[in-house]
Amino acid sequence: MIANIKKIKVLFSEETVGILQTDPASGVCVFEYDKEWIANGFSLSPTELPLQSGLFFADKGLFDGNFAVFENSLPDGYGLYLLDRMLRRQNSSLKELTPLQRLSIIGTAGMGALSYLPMMPGFDKQNEVVDLTRLDSIQDEAIKVLSEKESGDESYLYYNSANSGGARPKTAMRSRDGSHWIVKFRHVYDPEDIGENEFLYMTTARECGITIPRIGLVNGKYFAIERFDITPDDKRRHVLTAAALLKTDFRRQDVDYTNLLALTGYLTQDPAQVEEMFRRMVMNLVSINKDDHANNFSFICEAGKWSLAPAYDLTYSPKGSNGEHATSLFYDGNPGLELVLKAGTGIRIPKARCLEIIQQVENVCLNRLPVIQKLM
Repeated sequence: MIANIKKIKVLFSEETVGILQTDPASGVCVFEYDKEWIANGFSLSPTELPLQSGLFFADKGLFDGNFAVFENSLPDGYGLYLLDRMLRRQNSSLKELTPLQRLSIIGTAGMGALSYLPMMPGFDKQNEVVDLTRLDSIQDEAIKVLSEKESGDESYLYYNSANSGGARPKTAMRSRDGSHWIVKFRHVYDPEDIGENEFLYMTTARECGITIPRIGLVNGKYFAIERFDITPDDKRRHVLTAAALLKTDFRRQDVDYTNLLALTGYLTQDPAQVEEMFRRMVMNLVSINKDDHANNFSFICEAGKWSLAPAYDLTYSPKGSNGEHATSLFYDGNPGLELVLKAGTGIRIPKARCLEIIQQVENVCLNRLPVIQKLM
């Protein structure tokens, strides 16, 4: 039996940020910052919840009446699939749950710094500590569950996934130095060497001058990436995707790179980070990563100051959406040099610098990757 949650306390670490509840008249979520948080905290999302007193009402037409910043705490793809399988064993389903019930299931086990109380009874199991010897068994179990096998143990996979996003199976791990990592596995439709491919593309991005987290290739085949939402001493960082900050569902693919460049400038007020976003755009275009949707770009807020999060989910993805990039450029799904330069100069990067960045990225990708799309 799924509990009927009517009110949720939103926490940042152990501090109360505010109260989230449902408006009985409209059915949408209503949020109010705690007075002490207003005095000493920061805006959870400057585009949606500015730091001020009073009630905020969510948009009825988005996220089932929830706020994008809180919806960002939910997993997508793989995590939601596992959660729905678990709920169906209790004669329920995700689509039957209210936004508050979904957040209550996430509780204190989500990515980023936000947590939600009370936790849903029956879903408060702690993540297990996974060691390297169990990775093959997790991969096998994930394939069994994703192949719709009734005997698959989705709860075992769910509680080890840390509610991380993305379509591919994952598990959370902790290394000997105390750092936190996500290990990714193959989906049923992925090639056997998907982990090695992602490792290649991420190391290529680093050589292109793009900031990435620490990465590794575990047992020679499982791609691992260090979490940037949590420090080795267990301090949580507030992280939001570009989709959440722009208040859009990434599945709609209605975000443009001009939006991402402008958002980076608005949040960071730092030309160097705007230039890095431009560099990431160029890398995605040249390396043919058309799975460049708005959930694959994130920002970190520490003490109220926003910065561009390290890059992640960079890989070869030629299919995209009808052969086009998930994030367009001036509404073009396969933009060329002219539009790339227009975007760069439009955000005050000199044309000569844009050309220099494009040439750098192309040279690195040409030397390291099997297939590229040249802009110059």
